[in-house]
Amino acid sequence: MAFSIQSIFSNIFSGLSADFKKKNFSLYGQWVGIISILLCLALGVANIFHASIVIVFSIICIVQGLVVTLVEMPFLLKICPFTETFTNFIKNFDANWPRCGFYLLNAAIQWVSIAVMATSLIVVACFFTVAGGCYALAAITHQEYLKSSIQVTGSPDSVEGQIGQHVVRNVL
Repeated sequence: MAFSIQSIFSNIFSGLSADFKKKNFSLYGQWVGIISILLCLALGVANIFHASIVIVFSIICIVQGLVVTLVEMPFLLKICPFTETFTNFIKNFDANWPRCGFYLLNAAIQWVSIAVMATSLIVVACFFTVAGGCYALAAITHQEYLKSSIQVTGSPDSVEGQIGQHVVRNVL
């Protein structure tokens, strides 16, 4: 019993619109962070072919993308075997202020890359800055830290959702 692509995209976009209707900056930060993951991986690989010290920042960018993936999608910590120390380190970012600091530190690292050469890594720095700003606004306005409400497998009441959750439970 396979999921249709249409139902998956329908669930994603309905969850996305529900998240934006909540007007919570931590959700905005999470979505900007997810976009940052894609940008980190794509632009990190694209800039790795420079014949200068930019290669170092490209490698850092790829690593940042992988770490942000684990921060924004913590279920991957259960799937992938990591040390307890690393897992606890990632779990420290389950609040607005720590995530704000995490993203702003990542942004600062990528902003430093401009000193070497202006490359497309500036886009990653901008997105990290925006994500950090969203988490900072959430913390300043005392909004609670929320996670996205997207259910890729469907709502728990639907047959697809129940099957999807059962499959995920069996995998974990």
